[in-house]
Amino acid sequence: MRKLIAIGGGEIGRPGFPIETTAIDKEIIKQSGKKHPKLLFIPTASRDAANYIETVNKYFGGKLGCKTDTLLTVREKPGFKTLRDKILGADIIYVGGGNTLYMMTIWRKLKIDKLLRQAYEKGTVMSGLSAGSICWFKYGNSDSRKFSNPASKNFIRVKGMSWFKLTMSPHHIREKERKTELLRLIKKHGGIGLALDDYAALEILDDKFRIISSKPIAQAYKVYFNNKKFSYIKIPKNKFLPISVLTEKLYHNF
Repeated sequence: MRKLIAIGGGEIGRPGFPIETTAIDKEIIKQSGKKHPKLLFIPTASRDAANYIETVNKYFGGKLGCKTDTLLTVREKPGFKTLRDKILGADIIYVGGGNTLYMMTIWRKLKIDKLLRQAYEKGTVMSGLSAGSICWFKYGNSDSRKFSNPASKNFIRVKGMSWFKLTMSPHHIREKERKTELLRLIKKHGGIGLALDDYAALEILDDKFRIISSKPIAQAYKVYFNNKKFSYIKIPKNKFLPISVLTEKLYHNF
């Protein structure tokens, strides 16, 4: 079975912040089918930030019982065999947040995108939040420009791995400008957007999907532009539906 859980955002216990996504993260572990699965953390989007790696090890390893490992792609330059062995040897892939545009550039150079697809097809649980939720989809509503220019308020459409024909947009409950920018991108470029709040996740199992959350307030919305008007439709939680309900513009029998 192919398994993907893309999280809109939330904290996992970095110093000074609470843990906010435990219910979702336990579902990721459950889908591995193992009590102590091997979880590979890929922190490319944060440029292999040491504090992020430490937080993941303490949370997924110390608190949730995973056997954690990290794939460094910035501080180290791994060969293809190392990349293949780590990615294809994991039970869970967890992709961290940060600069999506930078991450996708590195991945394509190293052919990580190809290896991730192989892992997905063989049943590895694919997961991540923020940049780690955008990467699996055709496009993402991304603030990647702020990493080179902190004053930039412009969002850009970043090309992901195109496993599903959606424009993923995370952090809607926390970053109010996300909705405006997603609508702008959808009106300009077309397609279908998925607006995910922090603490909400899209879970895809083969050809079915559902929305899950770690907080009751978290929601998800299907977004598209048709006949000169926007549709911004709340998706019910905890209800499995065919993926076509999400990816086809006028098919949303929720």
